[in-house]
Amino acid sequence: MLFLARKQMLIRFSIATLVSFVFSTQFVNAQQGDPALTEVYSPVPPVVTPGKTNSDAPSDAIILFNGKNLDEWVLSKDTTKTATWKVADGIITVDKASGNIQTKKSFMDYQLHIEWRIPSNITGSGQARGNSGVFLASEGNGDGGYELQVLDNYNNSTYVNGQAGSIYKQAIPLANANKKPGEWQSYDVIWTAPRFNDDGSLKSPARVTVIFNGVLVQNNFELKGQTLYIGQPFYKAHGASPIKLQAHGDKSEPISYRNIWIRPL
Repeated sequence: MLFLARKQMLIRFSIATLVSFVFSTQFVNAQQGDPALTEVYSPVPPVVTPGKTNSDAPSDAIILFNGKNLDEWVLSKDTTKTATWKVADGIITVDKASGNIQTKKSFMDYQLHIEWRIPSNITGSGQARGNSGVFLASEGNGDGGYELQVLDNYNNSTYVNGQAGSIYKQAIPLANANKKPGEWQSYDVIWTAPRFNDDGSLKSPARVTVIFNGVLVQNNFELKGQTLYIGQPFYKAHGASPIKLQAHGDKSEPISYRNIWIRPL
């Protein structure tokens, strides 16, 4: 019996050695042999023509603001009505009396470019200094959704998870990249929408990357839920959602937006 057991062990060892040799040989051949073994030819990426600059819309982008009208936007408080913020000289200026505006279309994952400007004669301090926000996925007629903060923080202190470039009350920006009031600023956003199970429970959280004036300020941040002014964020099941611009109720001068485009991913 002892002899038989040793013989079986030798057979198993020999088989294992042979298998290891075969795989090692295939690996060496793949590295030193035919390069076609590691070449992939499909699926072929679609051709996208870039804009003349990184701020210009590429060929496959949806233009959300063309500098002429707000045909792609509706009032959040009455989505049957076209947005009524002021449009002049290729820019949108916030109208607090009209309230928030949001896109007619709804989106899941996307790349977004948006530019904004704080008035050069801005007054106030803290959160009452050019306050607005880009809600990356909006729910409801109020401020429901996930807010990327817009604020003047060039020379204005506030709580750091509420300054420009923050995911409001959730994620502190990695840097303060603010320009002076009166200068145009930009957000480039990569948004991955949350997914939910059939029973409404969270399947995968939202994630966001934000480049603020060319500076990375949010690096694939995992959101804890929708934006709340008071209390801890939480998720509520939803699907594709519009993007919302906030008409904040503070007394500072209204800010402006321009050059807004999106690429659904």
